[in-house]
Amino acid sequence: MRLLRRVRATAGYLALLGALGLVASLLVSGVPRLSNGFTDDGLRTDVTGLRHQARDLTFRHTPVIEGPVRVSGPEARLDDYQAALPAPLPGTIGARWFAAQVGGGSGAPGDPGLSVVEGRFDTACPPLLALRYQAGIEDRLRITGGRAPASTAGGPVEVMLSEEASLRLGVAVGSEFTVSGTTGVPLRAAVVGVYAPLSATAPEWDDVVLATVSCGPGSTDTTWRAALLTDANGAGYAAAGTGLLRYEWRYRVDESRLTADGLGPLVTAIAEAGRTPPDEDLRLTTALDRAFLDFQDRQRAVAALLAVVLSGMVATLLGLIVLAARLAVDRRRDELSLLRARGGTGGAIGRRTLAETALVVPPAVLAGWAAGTLLPGRAQPGEWWAVLGIGLVATLSVPVLAMTLRAGFLGRRDDLTSRRPSPRRLAIEGFLLLLAVLGVVVLRRRGLSQAVGVDPFLASVPVLLALAAALVAVRAVPWPLRRVGRFASRSRGVVPFLGLARAGRAAPVSLGPLAVLVVAIATGVFTSVVTSTIGYARDRAADSAVAGDAQLIGYAFAPTTTAALDALHGVDAVAPLLVESGVTLQDRLGTGSHPIVQAQQIVVDGPAMARVLRDSGRGVTLPDALTGAARVPADDAPVPAVVSPEVAAEVGETGATEVQGRRYAFRVAAVAESLPGLEMDTRTFIALPAAALPLPRGAAIAPNRFLIAGDGFSTGELTATGDRGQLDYLANALGREVPETRLEQRAAVTTWTAYRDALESGGVNGVLSFTFAAGAAGATLLALLAVGFTVLADAGGRGRTLSRLRTMGLSPGQGRGLLVYELLPLVAVAVLAGGAVGVALPQLLGPALGLGGFTAGAPVRTHVDLVLVLGVPLLMVLALVLALLVESGLNRRMRLGEVLRLGEEN
Repeated sequence: MRLLRRVRATAGYLALLGALGLVASLLVSGVPRLSNGFTDDGLRTDVTGLRHQARDLTFRHTPVIEGPVRVSGPEARLDDYQAALPAPLPGTIGARWFAAQVGGGSGAPGDPGLSVVEGRFDTACPPLLALRYQAGIEDRLRITGGRAPASTAGGPVEVMLSEEASLRLGVAVGSEFTVSGTTGVPLRAAVVGVYAPLSATAPEWDDVVLATVSCGPGSTDTTWRAALLTDANGAGYAAAGTGLLRYEWRYRVDESRLTADGLGPLVTAIAEAGRTPPDEDLRLTTALDRAFLDFQDRQRAVAALLAVVLSGMVATLLGLIVLAARLAVDRRRDELSLLRARGGTGGAIGRRTLAETALVVPPAVLAGWAAGTLLPGRAQPGEWWAVLGIGLVATLSVPVLAMTLRAGFLGRRDDLTSRRPSPRRLAIEGFLLLLAVLGVVVLRRRGLSQAVGVDPFLASVPVLLALAAALVAVRAVPWPLRRVGRFASRSRGVVPFLGLARAGRAAPVSLGPLAVLVVAIATGVFTSVVTSTIGYARDRAADSAVAGDAQLIGYAFAPTTTAALDALHGVDAVAPLLVESGVTLQDRLGTGSHPIVQAQQIVVDGPAMARVLRDSGRGVTLPDALTGAARVPADDAPVPAVVSPEVAAEVGETGATEVQGRRYAFRVAAVAESLPGLEMDTRTFIALPAAALPLPRGAAIAPNRFLIAGDGFSTGELTATGDRGQLDYLANALGREVPETRLEQRAAVTTWTAYRDALESGGVNGVLSFTFAAGAAGATLLALLAVGFTVLADAGGRGRTLSRLRTMGLSPGQGRGLLVYELLPLVAVAVLAGGAVGVALPQLLGPALGLGGFTAGAPVRTHVDLVLVLGVPLLMVLALVLALLVESGLNRRMRLGEVLRLGEEN
């Protein structure tokens, strides 16, 4: 009962400690869970968006054909191969397929297709065909004409094709054709059915899709690539007749079973499966391990940022817990001093106060942890240790401070005197400063993120820097404040002098609240600066990649497409480009047959592109070598070129290249790190001005890209106009009209906004956005809470000062002004110190933060947003308003007016 009475008497302070412990435990358990949930969702989104060639584990085998072929045996190995995969891969497989394909049908070197000997096809450019048996696919389609294949010995191989393939290839049920493979023996095939997929986007159809391919090198015409479905017997007969056969065992990892913390074993297992497949004749094809490694790199960088933000917020909360404990002990100083005077030992006082805190604080900490477990996401390893640490600090802070409290004269005038720090305290502060400096050095060398996770000490380095800044500020502030106070003493008003005098003398006493406030502000400013830095870099990346308000991309456009686009509503300017990848730059000497380097090549209409950049307001410009170039005087004269530093280092001053089959010599006129119209992470590129190219009479560059400036244009009109331009190009090249279905690549529009939004979607960007939002909001709230504790920390001394001054005629308004003058220097110093640390951290820590992985190749330069500049003064105003409200509530509770019998309530 005595314990309950003591708890009831100190319920306010115990409730405050419990609330802070609850919030802290909720923070260390809930925030990592939410972060892990966002990370896992981003991982699954990235895996879902991969092409099946990269996402799936596909084992291929090309058997030696000797005699009849039966595919039932290899099909039965689907289960065996999955079971033989290295752990933990077997448990992650969600779907699997077996296929036997005759002919590659891709047109790639070393992947032979079936040659059409006879049939209803274009003999000048016949389609690339493959006959494919895929187990279980008959359940994924609906036959709309004819019947399913049922090949027999001695007859033609029966096939069926999709409705779209039937239309594009011009064949129907009853059509027959003849193909041949490596044996040279003709093989008859008959179309017996037409089908429609039940779901055309289902993964079963990934290798059966109809696609357009070029007829050959240098050809401007296109043909179709098609896989025709047959039955198991038909695949065996076709393989024996053509000498071509490839088995495929394809396994799809179920993205719903993936978590970011399990990627390491999966990457190891995939690598082992590639080195030692289930059968020695198998060859594994996948890029899933590379996708996992890339995701891990970005995830480590985000985890490091979150660790910095979380450590700052947790440190602020622990500081507030210690401040709350000190307030509780200060309010009970008389009681504890009396216990000491009556013979009570420090241990007895500690047990007495521990019994009180243990009744309230641990349940509150457990409640915070329980609330955190209800949030969606995955628990972080070591979560219990963090919760236990917070529980111990929150529970033991009051007993420890009570045990170390020294009894003595309680009427000491701390409000009008200042105390010199002891040598021991100065040594501790010097050690903390040295530790912060060494932490920065180690952090810059090792980085925040390691292969095993984030180092807790390195993640706390920003907190150490903030504490070091607070120590420097608290030692440097009193002297200038006393000097300012001397000037204030000469003024007529007494409030500024008294407020500044108390602020100058009480600064060492306020080290705890000031340090907590500096850490909170530094965390918030750091989060805001990193947010604006990444956002600004992404804006620059979008400016470079799109280089306008929109970009239209296709295979090739007629030169007249430029005018057609310019005439559309909402289009202000248009610039044609020719962008080619993998262009081999050659030695200018001799025949130019000596390759130097491969680069991305862009042919630019300099004046038109400069106009697009100007009208769209993008923050990029073209080099003068591209905007002011003129036609070279002779056909063999070198054309001025702008190249990247990597290309400049390889080619020297001159070189040679090809533009649409014509060879041109070039000289390096300028070197640029990046170029508008290309991704900022493009490292090897060459740009040529179209105006300088000596084209034959009547010839023109056929662009494959357009940069567009404008507002209110229709993307549908842009794509339709682009497709008409592509059809015109094909008609001019072939000398005949070409149907729209023969377009190898349809025109596509990418707006600046869409590109910019894509940089923030998928992957770890959800975690990044959550980190920024949580850091900014949490740090702001904790900073305001720290201001409230700053007021509470010296409420008793300030109350005594106000009591004496009120007897001498100080008005309530002047009392509030006294508080403002007292707190304004400390709040201003905290904001300046914390803001300086927050702004300096991204630059000081440099590459250790790994921000370059989120900027799409744009260089990382610290950028302070205008919102942050305007928000700092607003935060100071809110802090002072909060301080006035807290002070007013304290005065009403202490009823200073009644105690001093002034005849009025304060």
